[in-house]
Amino acid sequence: MELRPYQQEAMTSILTEWDNGHNNTLLVLPTGCGKTIVFAKIAEECVRRGQRVLILAHRGELLDQAADKIYSATGLKTAVEKAEESCIGSWYRIVVGSVQTLMRDKRLSQFGHDYFDTIIIDEAHHCISDSYRKILEYFSQANVLGVTATPDRGDMRNLGQVFDSLAYEYTLSKAIREGYLSPIKAMTIPLKLDLTGVSTQAGDFKASDIDSALDPYLFRIAEEMRKNCSDRKCVVFLPLIKTSVKFRNILNEYGFRAAEVNGESEDRKEILQDFEDGKYNVLCNSMLLTEGWDCPSVDCVIVLRPTKVRGLYCQMVGRGTRLSPGKTDLLLLDFLWHTERHELCRPAHLICENDEVAKKMTDDLAEAGCPVDIEEAEHTASEEVVAEREESLAKMLSEMKKRKRQLVDPLQYEMSIQAEDLSSYRPAFGWEIEPPTDKQKAALEKFGIFPDEIECAGKAKLILDRLDKRRHEGLTTPKQIRLLEGKGFRHVGKWLFDDANKLIGRIAANNWRVPAGIVPAEYTPTQISGDIL
Repeated sequence: MELRPYQQEAMTSILTEWDNGHNNTLLVLPTGCGKTIVFAKIAEECVRRGQRVLILAHRGELLDQAADKIYSATGLKTAVEKAEESCIGSWYRIVVGSVQTLMRDKRLSQFGHDYFDTIIIDEAHHCISDSYRKILEYFSQANVLGVTATPDRGDMRNLGQVFDSLAYEYTLSKAIREGYLSPIKAMTIPLKLDLTGVSTQAGDFKASDIDSALDPYLFRIAEEMRKNCSDRKCVVFLPLIKTSVKFRNILNEYGFRAAEVNGESEDRKEILQDFEDGKYNVLCNSMLLTEGWDCPSVDCVIVLRPTKVRGLYCQMVGRGTRLSPGKTDLLLLDFLWHTERHELCRPAHLICENDEVAKKMTDDLAEAGCPVDIEEAEHTASEEVVAEREESLAKMLSEMKKRKRQLVDPLQYEMSIQAEDLSSYRPAFGWEIEPPTDKQKAALEKFGIFPDEIECAGKAKLILDRLDKRRHEGLTTPKQIRLLEGKGFRHVGKWLFDDANKLIGRIAANNWRVPAGIVPAEYTPTQISGDIL
């Protein structure tokens, strides 16, 4: 099986991390981008190197999928370590194992500590639990790969307890732009659902409280669905089974062909197949289908189980992002959840890393009143936020004129080169959170950046890497940016070094005054780089 370009890049990055001594590394791929294929090919490469591989998961369906995908992608068969089945004595070099089985002392003690050379964890956001940690500590010499869909920042901080590095991340936005996932159109429905009385349990909204808050709105939600998605194939996520069953009955009253599945459904496989075949056009579930189920023809997702966990939200929406013949987009219906807390996941959080942009995009979607492509909405919101930041920066720069120093403030540098990844950066791993080293500070000052306002080593490394890359690309230096923007020129960070140098020469020859005929706020050099690095 030939890997897609990003899958090949991911595989190469993972092997490189291991070769460089980062034994525990992460792969982040959005739902629908073939993470199982990637780790199947990784497992194949490990076997080629004479290693024994363990695939760990917390659900039987995930283990079965992994075994099937490994065989179809590589031709390699797998042994099983689950319940009564054991891999001991098998000559197969790849083992799919249940966490619940392997965590038992009696089961673990049957293996040598070096029995597995590589451990791959599917749905790695679960691995911070004691059961996973116990297994990883037992096989402490093994290389570890964690595979997960887009995690939130909290997940990344937690995963940083287990993993040393992030080997590769492929974003939802990039997957959509490159044609590997379906475009997403979000529509905010002007129906206010009050969550102010909902409590929190285990870091997320309590399902029973959500259920009570949601119940009075079910008929009105069904009416909104009839207006906006009666011609689509819908999956609806609800907090509890009883509400999922009730909502299915309501939808059928409103003319839908709705079905419901839950963990107790004896005919679950038959219902899922009938839905896939078109017998039903709505499938209700109580969080059963967040992992391990694929139906590419789904083109509408309704999340009636609000969550603070971005990874979970992405999993739910991911049930509809896969490509399918005749499918043009995924419609994501969003409601005006009323809550005093701001951590509630909304469509903006699928692609926005920056909280300011996410808030602006959420407000814009609420005002639109129609489905809006989330890529376009994010771009518009980003421009609005940048404009607001520029206004704020202008005020700050006027105050900074009183401070006569020769170095560039990091915020001015980020704004000038329009580096969203720098302004939205949050440290995840332990080394990133530490203060900048003396060596980093000296290097930053040499480049012309004032280092005292950079709070952590991770941010310092990101800026130094960007400075070095820009130098090789022939773009402006921080000192050029400071001088020219101090005289009113705009976005100097987008200019070429030579263009800025020529203009500075003209200014110097004019006694450090802007030459006549040049209006700084309107000035554009003859060449501007097309890429913002």
